[in-house]
Amino acid sequence: MKRVLIVLLTVTSLLTAAWTPVLAEESPAADSDVKEIRIIGTSDLHGKFVPWDYALNEESTSGSVAQLSSAIAEYRNENTLLFDAGDTIQDNSADIFVSVDESIHPMVQALNALDYDVWVTGNHEYNYGMDVVKDTVADVKAKVLTGNVYDENGQPVADDYTVFDVDGVRVAVIGMVTPNIVRWDASNLADCKVTDPLEETRQDIDELEGQYDVLVGVYHMGIENEYGVENSGVRDICNACPEFDVMLSSHEHTEIPGTLINDVLVVQNKNMAQTMNVIDLKLEPDGDGWKVVDKTSESVTVGDYEPDPEIIELLSAYDEEARENAETVVGTLEGGSLAPEDEISGIPTAQIEDTAMIDLINEVQMYYTDAPVSAAALFVMNANMFPGDIHKCDMALIYKYTNTLYKLHMTGSQLKKYMEWSVKYYNTLKPGDLTISFNPEIRAYNYDMFAGVNYEINISKEPGSRIENLTWPDGTPVKDDDDFDIAVNNYRANSQLLVPGEIFDENDLPTVEEIDVRGDIGGVRELIRDYIVNVKGGTISPEVDNNWKITGISWDEDLHQKAVDMVKDGLLTLKTTPDGRTPNVESITEEDVKE
Repeated sequence: MKRVLIVLLTVTSLLTAAWTPVLAEESPAADSDVKEIRIIGTSDLHGKFVPWDYALNEESTSGSVAQLSSAIAEYRNENTLLFDAGDTIQDNSADIFVSVDESIHPMVQALNALDYDVWVTGNHEYNYGMDVVKDTVADVKAKVLTGNVYDENGQPVADDYTVFDVDGVRVAVIGMVTPNIVRWDASNLADCKVTDPLEETRQDIDELEGQYDVLVGVYHMGIENEYGVENSGVRDICNACPEFDVMLSSHEHTEIPGTLINDVLVVQNKNMAQTMNVIDLKLEPDGDGWKVVDKTSESVTVGDYEPDPEIIELLSAYDEEARENAETVVGTLEGGSLAPEDEISGIPTAQIEDTAMIDLINEVQMYYTDAPVSAAALFVMNANMFPGDIHKCDMALIYKYTNTLYKLHMTGSQLKKYMEWSVKYYNTLKPGDLTISFNPEIRAYNYDMFAGVNYEINISKEPGSRIENLTWPDGTPVKDDDDFDIAVNNYRANSQLLVPGEIFDENDLPTVEEIDVRGDIGGVRELIRDYIVNVKGGTISPEVDNNWKITGISWDEDLHQKAVDMVKDGLLTLKTTPDGRTPNVESITEEDVKE
């Protein structure tokens, strides 16, 4: 009997290829012999339980669990299985409901109300520690799967797989999470074990031998390997395990209606419940079982649906609490905004010059670590704060993620390598270019801006030789053998700075001085709020020291202004990556502004 394996995956690495729906090459038998099974896949819901963005404190109807409920109701039939691939309880201010008075998180209540069949932990579920992971697993009514994470006692956080009977067809499901959670949440997983997902998968498939007709994998992983870690991308899984037929991928928040990898159908969703995948399988008899003879998939735009009134009512108390929490006034901004207006719409000024916004983040990090140097990124490139009341929700706008603060020790030589790594974010300025542009391979959250040193970024030079005139605030050059502390977030520390081969060689790594600095207050976001309230007395003003600037620009100013005007008038459009997540990936050139 030919067995068929379906994999639902969550994706961490970024994809830029075009994706197209696919069909199996076999033709179905007569209709009377055919069975049909539907799989609906969601992922990366990130706290979006109703159509409201609590960071912006405004309506957001591009997607939500309440709208998802309406979409699911339209597509669900009696032979439908509903799966979610994680990153559920974090973001959109849903963090305030994590481990509060032993109550069930509103996102978990929503999953339960929608009768999900399978849920897999995503990487962000581990942001809050293993106790929260275990509590969440216990609260979810769906079958929870995560086969490659073991707690401090060596016990798995959830099962590897499960098997459903759908109209007589045996559907097995395997679930895994990216092994790179040990990088992002190293302290939370210090006493735990995270294993190779391919090894676990191969073992599971062997154990399931003869027990399934269709096998579904729900993997919170990327398509390609991440950080060079073998088997951390689902391409490796698909190529090594051709039994898989379908993969629901996510985590990288890219819409993939359907593409084939080693004859495995791979799909993926946008984040914040913006899309859901619908996969239809046709099966015909195969001995004493069934085999898939046709498979199709589509991506459904959830923003096209009205929110389900029952879900709105179910979660109304949480919505009210989140709005009140978002509107809590924590201080006042006087004297102007924290970031200037963009000269060219689509090229965030905050990414090409020093601003009071990034200086505030670095100032906070240096204050609580007592480090002379700090590095930070803007997670929302167009984030800003304007004069007037500062609300709690503004903290999530300034600093989107729940990162904690680390203090590392490094040398001047290491700092220069780190800075050169960061400024690869800019494309090299070529003759005829009229605007600065960004490397399409690098996300904005991987571009750090530095405080505590003065420097210039010569973007006319190739990556690796751009940092010039690097000095201490008193004008003294930073020497290779200078040593000092630097403040960074836990993500940067555990993903790049402390990982051999990412920026530094194994024998040239910075050392850790302190992790989770002032964890009694919280992460960086909470430290920003504490700084405004308790250090600045509730009042701040925009302060920018202009300690860095971009150089190597030699364009004709008149032609540059013409480019500015043409973009403003809609005569030129800036290019983005196919997924829309990185803007401005090509410079406007003199050729573009010719009449």
